[in-house]
Amino acid sequence: MTEPEERIAKLIARAGICSRREAEKLIAEGRVTYKGKIIDTPAAKFTSMQGIAVDGHPLVKKQSKLWLYHKPIGLVVSHQDEQGRETIFDHLPIRERVISVGRLDKNTSGLLLLTNDGGLARELELPQNNFQRVYMVRVYGHLDFPQLKKILSKPITIDGVTYRPVKMELEHSGANNHWLRLTISEGKNREIRRILEHFDLQINRLVRIQYGPFELANLELGAAFELKNWQDFLEQ
Repeated sequence: MTEPEERIAKLIARAGICSRREAEKLIAEGRVTYKGKIIDTPAAKFTSMQGIAVDGHPLVKKQSKLWLYHKPIGLVVSHQDEQGRETIFDHLPIRERVISVGRLDKNTSGLLLLTNDGGLARELELPQNNFQRVYMVRVYGHLDFPQLKKILSKPITIDGVTYRPVKMELEHSGANNHWLRLTISEGKNREIRRILEHFDLQINRLVRIQYGPFELANLELGAAFELKNWQDFLEQ
């Protein structure tokens, strides 16, 4: 049975070299070859990694691994930050090269998935695969919970960006500080912050506690845990 063809960037990502987007940059820089010939288009397709090399090093399919990481506040999720800020990769207790599944902004803590397989990262990120992201959020300001919950139960457009419905639960409420549990299914850039700030709620704590079937649980701050049986979670 003939193997299906896959784009060159996807194969590079599956080898754990980098993400698909970064792979396209490597191709544009002329650093990717097939049997010694430079590949000049990211549209090139192949049935296997055989014959493909990056910077002269042949691609080797790696065993896909997945880590749960408890990201601290103050670190950027990027391999190289243009502003010179500290990144999670400056502090990771993982010896091999990994990439993140999506991102958490600098001021958000909690569960971040890491993998050595760019293809797996892409599958976990795709909105159509509907992996639910669950956050605990502490907000400051006047909260009309029943009304806001009703509004967010339907798609909402803010500054030209449309967000999917948000499931919201009230965990604790004080005079002006409230703890909310929010569940989203897409994870657009700064989605929760932009939605709640639109309703004049100031976020002073944002923690992701779950991504799909994977939970933060009692993982210590700054720690990373390799999940050996991650495939079993996805089959549940």
